[in-house]
Parts: sequence; C-alpha cells; structure tokens
Amino acid sequence: MTEFSGFDLAQPILRAIAEEGYTAPTPIQEKSIPPLLEGRDLLGVAQTGTGKTAAFALPLLHRLGQNPGKPDHRRPRALILAPTRELAVQIHDSLRTYGRHLGLRAGVVFGGVSINPQIKMMAKGVHILVATPGRLLDLMEQGHIKLENVEVFILDEADRMLDMGFIPDVRKVVSHLSMRRQTLMFSATMPGPVAALAATMLKEPIRVEVTPAATTVEKIEQRVLFVETAKKRQLLIDLMNDESIERVLVFTRTKHGADRVAKQLQKAGVDADAIHGNKAQNARQRALDAFRKGDIRALVATDIAARGIDVDGVTHVVNFDLPNDPDSYVHRIGRTARAGAAGVAIAFCDLDEKSLLRDIEKTIRQPVPVFADHPYHSAEIANDPGTTKRPRQRGHQGRGARQANAPATPNMPRKSGGHRRVRGPSGRAA
Repeated sequence: MTEFSGFDLAQPILRAIAEEGYTAPTPIQEKSIPPLLEGRDLLGVAQTGTGKTAAFALPLLHRLGQNPGKPDHRRPRALILAPTRELAVQIHDSLRTYGRHLGLRAGVVFGGVSINPQIKMMAKGVHILVATPGRLLDLMEQGHIKLENVEVFILDEADRMLDMGFIPDVRKVVSHLSMRRQTLMFSATMPGPVAALAATMLKEPIRVEVTPAATTVEKIEQRVLFVETAKKRQLLIDLMNDESIERVLVFTRTKHGADRVAKQLQKAGVDADAIHGNKAQNARQRALDAFRKGDIRALVATDIAARGIDVDGVTHVVNFDLPNDPDSYVHRIGRTARAGAAGVAIAFCDLDEKSLLRDIEKTIRQPVPVFADHPYHSAEIANDPGTTKRPRQRGHQGRGARQANAPATPNMPRKSGGHRRVRGPSGRAA
C-alpha cells in the first residue's frame, strides 16, 4: 500500500486527506486501517509520532459517516479516552480536520476548565466524544454522559494512563460500555498491568507493532555536549543564534527550571514560553497554540506537561537536563523526526549527569555522539569517569565563556528533509 486512495475509505475522507497534502500512509496506518475497516479489535504498540491518531481516526470516521444521523443527547456513538488534556484536544482537532466533509459532530471534555460548556455540548449531542478519565466520570456521575450507545471505544496511550494512576478509572468507564463494541488500544510500551487490561477489553484483537522505542532514535541526529550546569543557560541562548533551529522543544527536570529557562530566553530576545503542571490549563493551551502556530520559537517543558505534544516542524529537541528515566529520553527526542521526517536532538550533560547518559545509551543501544568541537564542550567532564562529584567551577568561566571569535554553533547538526506523512491539523503528527 503506497497511497491512501488504495484504502476503502469514504470519498469525503479521502478528499480531506488530499486537502491536507497527504498521500502516503505511515506503517501503522498501513497495517491498522484495513482490519479496522472490517470491524476488528486492535492492539497497537506504537509511540506518538508514528501516525497512530490517523490510524484510528480515519476508520472511525468512515464507519460513522456511513450513517451519521442526528447525534443523540448525552449519548455518543464513539468514545476516545486520552490521558492528558493536550492529547485530547489534538485528537479532537484531527477528527475535525479529517471529518470536515462528513457532517459528524465531535466534542472534547477535560478537567481544569468550567464544566458548564461541556454539559451544554453533551445536551446537544455529539457523534464522537474525546475525553480525559476524570472529567468523563464526573459528567457520567452527574448524568450528563451515557455510554450505552458507544459502538467504538478507543484507549490511547494506555501506558501513560498507568503511569498517571488512571487504570481504575478506565476500568470503571469500560464497565458502562456495551459488550457489542469495537475496541482499540494503543500503548508505547506493554507493561504487565496494561497487557492485563488489554486482555479484558479486547476480543481476538489484531496486534500491530511498529518502530520499537529502541530503534525510533536511529533516524534522529543526536549530539551530547558535556558542559557545566552553570553554563547551560548561556549555551542554550547561543545555540539559538543558529537559524536552522526553527522550532525547538527544551526539556527541564523541574517546573521552576522550565520557568527560569524560558525567562532567560525571553531576556535574550528569543520568543519562548514554558509549559508545566503548575500552569493553568488556559495558559498551557495558549503556549501550546503559540508554539504550534510559530508565534514562539522555543517551548520549555517538563516531561508530564509535554506528554501528548504533537507539533509539526519541531526541528530540534534540547535536553537541558537529562531525565532520570532513560525511557523519558526516548519520548522527549521523539518530539522531533515525527512520521518519517528528520530531526536533531542535543543533550547538555554535566559531570553529575554522566551516569544518566550511560543509562540512556544502554536503553537506545547506541552511544550518543559527542559534540566535541563546540566551544562550550568540556573535555574535563567528557574524560572524567563520572564516579565522583567535583566542585562546580564559577567565576570568569561561568555564564558561558567560549573561545575568542569562535562561532556560537560550529558544525551544528542540521535537520534534513524527509518524506511527508499524514499528520494532524496544523502539523500535529496524527
């Protein structure tokens, strides 16, 4: 299969795909769409950025579009459960994009905002509901959402549901669903509790697995810069002098660190904002929308807040702080090089973080190339085995001193072109 026109999808859907400029399906779309069109249950093992949203959205829209009818009050025909507000909004946007010619109504509900508009929306009725678990259960308990008419249930990012403690909520939701339904589950990993949940939810499912986490990183051009923590902020500012860094996600370990780095970039004249759990939902959404539209060039994020950020055109990912969990590194850098495109990931590593780097390299099963010719690169840190801590050096070497007249980013790895794949509206990887 090389063209979407080869799928047995309704013409209005193919028209919407063509209007977005997409022709070639990603591997998970190629493997998932045919059995889903046949009504089979499916277990998809895939990370964000593989095109999984379109893999389930297109067959869902095709099924409901065959007989759309008027949506029932409070009773959706399809339910998509997502772990975060950001991911729920992005799935909803993708449904609206691909279903723009079908006359179907999609809605989204999540916490952190007023419940009243969501109550009014459900009173009018939607064909497809995208929801986060907590707000969905609130609306169900108040009688504003009833699930007996759900024909298709989709659980996205099941492993993140587990990480965030939502599995009991998911089971409670499933208990309200009809047994006569099509069920889809997607997860980047398959830990025991997620596998157990799949066994209870799915009936003779087709299993689709694409791009294991350990090999996803192979298409991303990675670099590590050994640098003292005190110099990291100035290093980041100097890196932003490189015009090839068109849109960058910067990851910090803490919420306070994200705010501090974003303010430092703003003072240096770089359009930037921060996104983390302490920010109000409206502020998080504004920052995400501005990043997606290109109004800001750098978005500084923590791991939890960044989960579900699917934005096209992220040319670079910077690990300002290395994560404690090596799997988080894989998720972080996967925000670039999405759906077949290319991307660059740069990690800043102090001596105290070298053990984290070793864990990362074991996880991805390859060494991260060292950016040794960069003026900020510290050979002292690079050559230190990292088994003992040393005092932090400050003074004239702090604040990013570098070689005289040296360019800020010599031999900066650059993003190369790639085949265009289906992504969500405004460039979200779908």
